Parts: sequence; structure tokens; C-alpha cells
Amino acid sequence: MAEPDLQPEVQERRPAKMSMAQHSWAFLKELAVVVIRAIIVSSILRAFVGQMFLIPSVSMENTLKVTDRVVVEKLTAVQRGQIVVFEDPGGWLVGTTTPQRGPFGQLLEFVGVLPDTGTEHLIKRLVGMPGDRVVCCDRGGRVTVNGQPLDETSYLYRNTSGQQVKPSDIKFDVTVPADRVFVLGDNRNQSRDSRCHLNDVQAGSTKGENAFVSLDLVVGRAIAVAWPLADAGQLPTPGVFAGLPPAGPAPVAPVISAGPEASC
Repeated sequence: MAEPDLQPEVQERRPAKMSMAQHSWAFLKELAVVVIRAIIVSSILRAFVGQMFLIPSVSMENTLKVTDRVVVEKLTAVQRGQIVVFEDPGGWLVGTTTPQRGPFGQLLEFVGVLPDTGTEHLIKRLVGMPGDRVVCCDRGGRVTVNGQPLDETSYLYRNTSGQQVKPSDIKFDVTVPADRVFVLGDNRNQSRDSRCHLNDVQAGSTKGENAFVSLDLVVGRAIAVAWPLADAGQLPTPGVFAGLPPAGPAPVAPVISAGPEASC
């Protein structure tokens, strides 16, 4: 008598149902991975591509107003006429304060979600590149770069009556040294910019060297106001800077002629 074939009993295996606690834990783990990746990406973008900064003072009015949030890009080299953010060369920041954020706000600032409120940065308009001769002023009261006067009426500060500030009450004649730039605020009467440091004497440097910002300290150029919406918009480079004569050879040390008023 033949033995019957033995057929093993096949049982369908179904995954065990997850409890509500397990579902919640799995969701939290997935969310944590997404957040960590987002923080890493944001941090990389902040470090190498772009960053937001909070305007702390009136030195760039009316182009930029106090508490405006500006977007700064870090990929391209800076040029004349652009608005640039840079680290304090030393002794420029006096009496500038910004509200302190809590730990969570500081984290969001670190990853680039909130604008940088640190007081170690300044923002000005780049007027002179290495080798440029910047003078104030010609017979028309205008700042000149390599002998050509600047028509600055499109961005210099105007008060509520429409009266525009002078390009500068401080007289100077400088040649920008190698690897440095010369910067001015748009609100010239309220800006402690390169003009105000031409008589600085610091240990280990020549007189007035502190007035010229090292390119190593330049974070990048401001390309737009992001907030508030009423001020939002691009920050183009004024056309007057497009046709300036080329710079000459950049000296190792700055060439400076300035009176005692260049210590504002």
C-alpha cells in the first residue's frame, strides 16, 4: 500500500499589528531624521551659500532700515557699488546692541531660519577696490573714484523734507591697499565707516590701515530685503559704478591724506 504524499501545512504569516505607542515612536524617529537632515542642509547653505542678517542701525538708511532682514549671498566676488556685510575690522562697532534670543531662537539663527543678530558684523556700500584712489571731494562736492565723480543721488539718505545729505563732510584722499576695500554708509552723517578710521593707530599696523576692510572679513553681498514685506525687494548695484576707470596697482600699505575730522 503506497504511502500518501505528506504535504506540510502552510500557514500564512501576517505581520503583527503595531500598537499606537509603536506607531508614535516610529513617526518620531522619522521626524527626527528629517529635522536633522534639514538642519545639516540649512547649516551648509548658511556657511557657504547665503545668510540673513538683521539691520541694527541707521547707517544705511534709506536704502536699508533698522530691523530690515537682508539676504546675503556668499558665492560671488564683491565689486564696487555693492552693499556688503563684513566682520568688524577692529574698533568699528561702538554702542550697537540687538535683542538677545533664547536658546531655541539661537538655534534657528544658527541654521539660517532666523536672521543673524550678532553685533560683530557691519553693512556698508563698497566704494573702493584694491588699487582704487578714492577722494572727497571734487569742486562739485562729489566723491571721486580714480578721478571720476560718483553721482550718488540714487541712494544717499534723504530726510522727510527730501533734503539729501552731502557725499561727505570729511575730506580725504586715499589709495586702497592690496586685499582690502573702502566702504561708506548711505546715511553719511550717521555712519562710522572707512572715513572715520583714517587716523586710527593700532598696535602692529600703520596709521589708518584699520579704515580698509580686509577681503577676508567680507561675508558677502546683500542682494535683497526679505522682510518686512513693505521694504522687500532686490538691492541692485547703482549704474554709476559700471563705467568707473580701472584700478591702478594696489600698494602694500594704504596711501592716506586726511584731516583731523577723519576720526568721527
